[in-house]
Amino acid sequence: MAKAPTTSDRLQRIEDKVDKLADAMISVARAEEKIGTLMNDHERMHERLNRLSAKLDDVQRTVDENARTVSIINKLFWAVITAIAIGVASQFMLGA
Repeated sequence: MAKAPTTSDRLQRIEDKVDKLADAMISVARAEEKIGTLMNDHERMHERLNRLSAKLDDVQRTVDENARTVSIINKLFWAVITAIAIGVASQFMLGA
């Protein structure tokens, strides 16, 4: 025959279940804390990426300006070389 559960056995099972629920609540609280920390980290990374993007835009503008300047200098250089070549050629033509 099966032994009838006593009050102390029932109380012990209830206490065990309460302990398990308490452990589960602690785990949930820890998970929520980790999620909060991860959200804060995500926000900081997002802000940092935005700042880096702005800096990258500034660098791109500077590179574009430098490219235009180099292009102008290159054209001027070749114009001067051409003028010098024409001057030298005309000196030879006139001298001949």
